[in-house]
Amino acid sequence: MSGYSRIRRQQLVQEAEGYIDLVMCLSDKWALSDDYRSTLAKRSLRVLDLLDDCQSDHPRVLYLRGQAYRLMHRYRDAIAPLQRASELDPDNMHVNLALGWCFKRIGRIDSAIQALEEAIELYNNEGILHYNLACYWSLARNLGLALSHLSIAFDLEPSYREMAQYEEDFDALRDHPEFMILTGAIA
Repeated sequence: MSGYSRIRRQQLVQEAEGYIDLVMCLSDKWALSDDYRSTLAKRSLRVLDLLDDCQSDHPRVLYLRGQAYRLMHRYRDAIAPLQRASELDPDNMHVNLALGWCFKRIGRIDSAIQALEEAIELYNNEGILHYNLACYWSLARNLGLALSHLSIAFDLEPSYREMAQYEEDFDALRDHPEFMILTGAIA
């Protein structure tokens, strides 16, 4: 690849990433409407489509493509590029988080669990992995594993304790005494 081609690829990837980042960084305080999210995600995809075939199979490009589909709620479309990104870059926990997210939303909890179990093998000290895995185990009705991962998540990131009280994924655990103790619902 010539120097110009490499620089042009980097520019396109950064532009596509910028559209995704605009949606993601604003989501906590100023969530965008689905129309705006979709518009920015589509722009990201159009930019990524400008890359040639060999550049399109780069893990970062595949991850961005998967993220764009995920932001448009096209979870099934997101899975293939995310899985390919995971094959090419198996050490990227963000790919596994996105895969888990998408699998959950299409009702494939078993695959969501598998994606995060693989990530935890490498990143056992990431609270977000344990928190999301606790959600998925709760949905799978394995309360023991859900509570175990939730406890680890709280130890790693105490702010998840408050989030868990309102998380619908934990409805199966809501009345469990250990859940109430963990979340502070029982003092």
